[in-house]
Amino acid sequence: MFTPQDLQQLTRQGVTVEKVEEQLNCFRTGFPDLDIVAPASTKKGILALTVAQADAFIALWENYLKEGHQVEKFVPASGAASRMFKALFQYLEDGVETAEIKQFLEGKDKFAFGPELEGKEGQEAVRYLLQDMNYGRLPKGLLLFHKYKDAPRTPAMEQMVEAALYAASAAKEGEVPVAKLHFTVSEEHLPLFRHHVAEVLPMMEKKYNVRYDISFSVQKKSTDTIAANADGTPFRNADGSLLFRPGGHGALIENLNEQDADIVFIKNIDNVVPDRLKKDTVRWKKVLAGVLVAEQKRVFDRLSDPTISDEERALLDRPIRVCGVVKNTGEPGGGPFLVREEDGRISCQILESSQIKDPELMAKSTHFNPVDLVCALRDKDGKAYNLPEYVDEKTGFISHKSKDGKELLALELPGLWNGAMSKWNTIFVQVPISTFNPVKTVNDLLRDEHQ
Repeated sequence: MFTPQDLQQLTRQGVTVEKVEEQLNCFRTGFPDLDIVAPASTKKGILALTVAQADAFIALWENYLKEGHQVEKFVPASGAASRMFKALFQYLEDGVETAEIKQFLEGKDKFAFGPELEGKEGQEAVRYLLQDMNYGRLPKGLLLFHKYKDAPRTPAMEQMVEAALYAASAAKEGEVPVAKLHFTVSEEHLPLFRHHVAEVLPMMEKKYNVRYDISFSVQKKSTDTIAANADGTPFRNADGSLLFRPGGHGALIENLNEQDADIVFIKNIDNVVPDRLKKDTVRWKKVLAGVLVAEQKRVFDRLSDPTISDEERALLDRPIRVCGVVKNTGEPGGGPFLVREEDGRISCQILESSQIKDPELMAKSTHFNPVDLVCALRDKDGKAYNLPEYVDEKTGFISHKSKDGKELLALELPGLWNGAMSKWNTIFVQVPISTFNPVKTVNDLLRDEHQ
């Protein structure tokens, strides 16, 4: 099946023939359906905390920080912002002022980047934004999102603020706390991110009295997956080479696995709010972290009990994650479900809509996953878990794409907070909808939550 040139390409790609053949076999056989028992709810599977309980978990987290543990924020930030401006690109092509375009043009002075558009109207304003300011090609993390009296902020800066407010490790006497932050970015945008962070770092450190430890990584080429034709044979480019495509955000489990931290917060780059609305976000991140600390202590105590069985030990000795979930408001995306595993036990899983075949199950779902996770990455002896060992490879999926006008099948790896964490121990906690404010289109920035 593979030519000598193919084998050379696989070597450069960092993948084995066996791995590629496994992927091609997935196109032919598909993936098994999950045995979904029910959507998780506050009656079964989701913790709904009282104010007193939430306060107690916050106290646990604040004590944990004082003990000198390594804490980090992990922010997937590789997405380009082009989808945010889909309607604006269309407007440049056809000049049709749809309701969405009218909303943008009438509200353009309200955007954080509004001053740049002063004196420009209609297509001129849009062209200046997308082309001269390059917003049509920049990553979402580097766009101006929020206005402030001193200077506007990007999502990257807002994530830095959050790291200082709830994830900064306690300092020794005479030292400032350290806020550790990791961004996963696309390779082409890495220099831009480095430059932006270096530019704002002194001001941010002074304002929030922390020392930032900021690092970056890109999705590994070895996690790209091979594309296939409809019959499951390898798809080839015009020059005859094999086509590999990024395997989706599930590939980031490799990046997460390289982080040197006891506990890691995971949150999407665009789910940020201005300072005036950060109170709820900070409070509930501390609550989730406190729930994690409490569960980790319970697990470690049990694992230290000489009477524990091998079976129970195997079930408990795993990475732990606490997932904040919000009441379903019709947002597209994944949600919390209860799934029956092959051994008969019921586990908590975040599932994407593509994994749920029964529309009735979707209709009964009461909560949504806003990508709001706190993760414990070490065992009771302080040794880091090897996270790829806890991926359920059977939870990937196949999507239809095209290249150079030709249809192809693409293999999506198990999602980072879906199948890539399938074998983790999971707790769902209900958090207020005020903590979930993503920006999917540019006009979302006109909502009160971003003004």
